Amino acid sequence: MVPEKLIDNLPVTGGPTRRAAYMAAIYGIWATIAATLAAPASAYLLFPPRARKEELWTEVCDITALPPNQPLEMVFRRNRIDGWKIINEKMTAWVVKNPAGDIAAYSPHCTHLGCAYHWDPAGGQFVCPCHNSLFDSEGRVTAGPAPRPLDRYQTRIDGGKLLLGGLRSPV
Repeated sequence: MVPEKLIDNLPVTGGPTRRAAYMAAIYGIWATIAATLAAPASAYLLFPPRARKEELWTEVCDITALPPNQPLEMVFRRNRIDGWKIINEKMTAWVVKNPAGDIAAYSPHCTHLGCAYHWDPAGGQFVCPCHNSLFDSEGRVTAGPAPRPLDRYQTRIDGGKLLLGGLRSPV
């Protein structure tokens, strides 16, 4: 304990004290830490990521090898980008060339519950064996519980090669 007599005799200075300097340094460090953490967090919350605009096209087959009005199941490999990870996956599409030379490529999944369907050459239609949905060679529903036509891939022909883009719903 300091006697009261000594406390009364201490000089009072108007300048900053050592304690005030330490407090200012501590508050400054905390402000720097808060700003360092808040900058990327606010950038994440306020500025959404930009969606990739470019379409990815995959070469599937030579169009001269496609017979008219005869759907063929084509197997191809496509790169899928998931964040920073690039995944090479095996995919299929039903490709139909009409007599005029137009080409349509359909997803291999039924629009009812996503079952795999097949081409029935005797009936001239696509048949989903799980729930008896039927589709014509242009992907339209002819019978069954399927609510809409088959989903189509975007198609493009480049130098006699069929290129498939993204999958589009006809609705």
